[in-house]
Amino acid sequence: MSKEQSPILFLDSGIGGLSVMQAAAKLMPHQQFLYAADYAGAPYGTKSEAEIASRVPALLGRLTERYKPSLITIACNTACTIALSHVRAALNLPVVGTVPAIKPASLATQTGVIGLLGTDATIRQPYIDRLKDRFATDYIMLKHGAPELVNAAEAKIRGEKVDMNIICDALNGLINQEHGQCLDHIILGCTHFPLLLDELTQYMPEMIFLDGADGIARQIQRLMIENGTPPATQGTPKHHFITSGSLEDISAYKPALEGYGFAQYSQI
Repeated sequence: MSKEQSPILFLDSGIGGLSVMQAAAKLMPHQQFLYAADYAGAPYGTKSEAEIASRVPALLGRLTERYKPSLITIACNTACTIALSHVRAALNLPVVGTVPAIKPASLATQTGVIGLLGTDATIRQPYIDRLKDRFATDYIMLKHGAPELVNAAEAKIRGEKVDMNIICDALNGLINQEHGQCLDHIILGCTHFPLLLDELTQYMPEMIFLDGADGIARQIQRLMIENGTPPATQGTPKHHFITSGSLEDISAYKPALEGYGFAQYSQI
């Protein structure tokens, strides 16, 4: 595979990174993507920092050696807040991370109160507090860990009905906090959560939900051009889905994955 034809690699603990890959596909419709779901290590949101900091660079090293991507996107907020610097130190490739949309929310809020939904591991990271201090120091930011939304998103992609009680509980975890009734923007701080946008909006139709997928896609495109590996400009790509778990376990996902353009499935 030539340098120009090298695919972009996305990594998440499961299918959450599809929300980022979908934004990249809209911006770069002819580019081939590899998508790695670390089901053998999932869920990341309940793992310790030490586990994630060792697992993610090691797995990306194996994937890079085997598939020779031109760029890596860690499409997982939890993995980024913990392991991004380790990955960049270990691999001689451009690595794009995911950043919660705290800055856009702070620029858009009319009430001065914004919310952040994430996994427990994400919302407890000092990195989140630094982003708040940098971009939203004059605003109130409420945080709530909602790892159950990860399972709800996974179930949705498997074709199962989403339990709206899970949606209700997650949002009430923000609304029921002090100042919660003044929320006007909620940041989806896990890449799984935008896959539930219809359900979240159904429960709170007046709320504005933000995620960083479009900005991440633009950053991927910019880095590819800067590094001399511009996105493909022709052809219909056939994307490749890779799992660290059992191929049999992702069979229920395949009807939805085909809609994202996946035509090949492998195990690592």
